[in-house]
Amino acid sequence: MLDKDVMSSPCPDHRGVLKGGRGIMSNPLLEMRGLPPFEQVRPVHAEPAVRELLAVNRRGLEELLKQPGPPTWERCLAPLEEMEDRLARVWSVISHLHAVADSEELRAAYGVCLELFSNYQSELEQHEGLCKAVRTLRATAAFHELDASRRRVVDNMLRDFRLAGVQLRTGPRRRLREIRRRLSELQMRFEQNVLDATHGWYRHCGTRAELEGLPPGLLALAQRAAQDRKLDGWVLTLEQPCYLPAMKYLRSRELRRELYEAHVTRASERGPRADRWDNTPIMYEILALRREQATLLEFPSFAHYSLERKMADSPREVLDFLHDLAERAHPRAEQELEEVRRKAAADGLEGDLEAWDLPYYSERLRRELHALDQEALRSYFPVERVLSGLFRVFGGLFGIDARVDAEVPVWHPDVLFYRLYGEDGAPRGGIYLDLYARPHKRGGAWMDECIVRRRGAAGRQQPVAYLTCNFTPALDGRPPLLTHEEVITLFHEFGHSLHHLLTRVDCAGVSGINGVPWDAVEFPSQLLEFWGWDGPALAWCSAHVENSLPVQGDLLRRLRDARTFQAGLRILRQLEFAVFDMRLHLEYGTPRGLDLQCILNETRSRISVFHPPEFNRFQNSFAHIFAGGYAAGYYSYLWAEVLAADAFSRFEETGTLDAEVGRSFLKEVLEQGGVHDPRHLFRNFRGRAPRLESLLRYSGLLEAAPG
Repeated sequence: MLDKDVMSSPCPDHRGVLKGGRGIMSNPLLEMRGLPPFEQVRPVHAEPAVRELLAVNRRGLEELLKQPGPPTWERCLAPLEEMEDRLARVWSVISHLHAVADSEELRAAYGVCLELFSNYQSELEQHEGLCKAVRTLRATAAFHELDASRRRVVDNMLRDFRLAGVQLRTGPRRRLREIRRRLSELQMRFEQNVLDATHGWYRHCGTRAELEGLPPGLLALAQRAAQDRKLDGWVLTLEQPCYLPAMKYLRSRELRRELYEAHVTRASERGPRADRWDNTPIMYEILALRREQATLLEFPSFAHYSLERKMADSPREVLDFLHDLAERAHPRAEQELEEVRRKAAADGLEGDLEAWDLPYYSERLRRELHALDQEALRSYFPVERVLSGLFRVFGGLFGIDARVDAEVPVWHPDVLFYRLYGEDGAPRGGIYLDLYARPHKRGGAWMDECIVRRRGAAGRQQPVAYLTCNFTPALDGRPPLLTHEEVITLFHEFGHSLHHLLTRVDCAGVSGINGVPWDAVEFPSQLLEFWGWDGPALAWCSAHVENSLPVQGDLLRRLRDARTFQAGLRILRQLEFAVFDMRLHLEYGTPRGLDLQCILNETRSRISVFHPPEFNRFQNSFAHIFAGGYAAGYYSYLWAEVLAADAFSRFEETGTLDAEVGRSFLKEVLEQGGVHDPRHLFRNFRGRAPRLESLLRYSGLLEAAPG
């Protein structure tokens, strides 16, 4: 029997309904069985859909547990997965729209739904009857007859029951549920404050002279921002496509300082919008609740609790890794900083080099050393060419074919949808690309699940991903153009997407990125970044808008030479974030760890070579750890970068576009989901354990042949 493509299957006959003052209307979230009908979904649909599905799931679970006879996968966990999948798909649409199309109505609906969903998840993970059923299944001979993916799901469920406190007395168990509910609320408020603070500040410039140094593309972006606000002249904002290049190119030191202060004091008690969206009390409450959560579960700290789902064995192992890398990078970073200081002095800077000067003079130094300008490189990277090259490179490596489907409903006209097919022509899933910055959209870049691969009653369900970025949109009728740094970002998020889409695992709990330890999730994404520097790959991904010439020859050489430009400073910055995160969740709540700013200052004194001004409050917008999944896990980027660099060295040994090596990575890593230990998967692909030397060599911190 052929597998059904559930991604595009028709809706069943029964229809969800909303009852209101105007009678009954259908609810597209409850009708949804294929791809989400984004053109139909409204904020009013969210809460009723979530309430109905939660009620259905609660009733369904109790019926499952009443069945006579010992629990089995087919009678208990398979139906549970079916129910949970329907809920997850509806929740995915609601949470995604909240991130990319925020509004007051949607924000309110999302807040209600988040509390409902969080309460349900806590209830499920503390469900004594379900835990007993899973534990019973684990102890039977039937467990050992399950395939590896199902056995891993069972073991992960038992771990999660333990981490949710199912074994505790009623009082502590109830308190854990209260903590989880409150943390969900606080993390949502943290993220919303950052979004509001980012969009709530702008600088109106009435004269062109104020913007001396800005490239034409950024001037056009600033002019559009002014027009959007019905102003003459230009407007600078804190959104990434404006802020980052403005700090590199603005000649006005005072204006750079103004932008910098507004950016690093977002959502804090300092800066031009002081106290307007202050995250400080939210951060302290989050930390206190995480500490209490860990204590109730008898962990020494939240860091220890967090590592239960990661590769690393202990906070000490993580900190030793980070401090070892810091010692290796420190001399290089000091040298790089001194080079910037000399460049600034030579260019006439009076006084000390400040934080708002560092990007500007670093960019001038880069252009001097490598004759390379990121903004000038935009002309080589029209989005259409980059996307065609991206699918060509990784299609060849991993045997996939991507085709645009313009008929699929999307949430914004700029969004593209691609269907992916394997070498045999069989569907492998789909991916939404939402690439450009706009109002009411969360900043940054990320991948998230829309639909997870699994085999259910309707056949095999094909996975679907959201890939979201915040690149500069098309301006003045020109095609949208990317900087090389944005190309790297796109490759990174595409790596996450392929990890989700190319899985061969049919159990939702360990399919794609599910069940993968958090410090291994970044492995494929970090690996794909390497092709952003690869000559043959760039030849496919670049074409100058005027003459169609790719990045090649001397330009390619200069681009690759510039790869290690300020690598020491870059690594130390990542290390500062990672060490701060780990120490914060290891020490907060102890006598020496009650002051968040003190922990950050101590971290900087040991790790960094360049210290920001006293008013800097970067932590107030550090959404990775206060609103995302990286609490006591930010080290994952560098941890996975070691894996990625060493994995790429294998591609270099036979050719970076070698399809045989690509298929090996596909088989040993991308297709495996969260079924096996990532160390085991890496060894299967590389033939040995990972080595740090590859990362050091690619970063310019070690001159040596590949290991």
